Amino acid sequence: MRLLLISDTHVPKRARDMPARVWDEVARADVVLHAGDWVDVALLDELEQRATRLVACWGNNDGAELRARLPERADVTLEGVRFTVTHETGASSGRDARMARLYPDTDVLVFGHSHIPWDSTATTGLRLLNPGSPTDRRRQPHCTYMTASVGDGTLSDVVLHKL
Repeated sequence: MRLLLISDTHVPKRARDMPARVWDEVARADVVLHAGDWVDVALLDELEQRATRLVACWGNNDGAELRARLPERADVTLEGVRFTVTHETGASSGRDARMARLYPDTDVLVFGHSHIPWDSTATTGLRLLNPGSPTDRRRQPHCTYMTASVGDGTLSDVVLHKL
């Protein structure tokens, strides 16, 4: 199963639309995981129409209309792997241990907020992934997103893509 991980799209405030490469990935993905900060409900509407399956949450820049349609935390099991999608995880210092305590029943935590890509594994085995932002690189050299595969209870082929 092919996954697309995105966050912090901030459309239309940071960009008019998501980059064409990201829309191409949406078409190829079996599941799109979006970790919040949509900003405008129009992007949610479009992604719901174009994605085969969408698992998503709201972020701190998302208003009442988005919060009414999306959870603060989205949990899903895909091919035997338990995912949690949320926006904020706090400071990077101590993040792995803190998130392992907060999400003991999660295998993979997908998060956003910082616009800074992150890929680590806590001592408990919790994998933490932040795909960055495909539209707002905020102090980073590139805008980014991630792809991955999941099957038979295993997450594999996690790739950070630079735009």
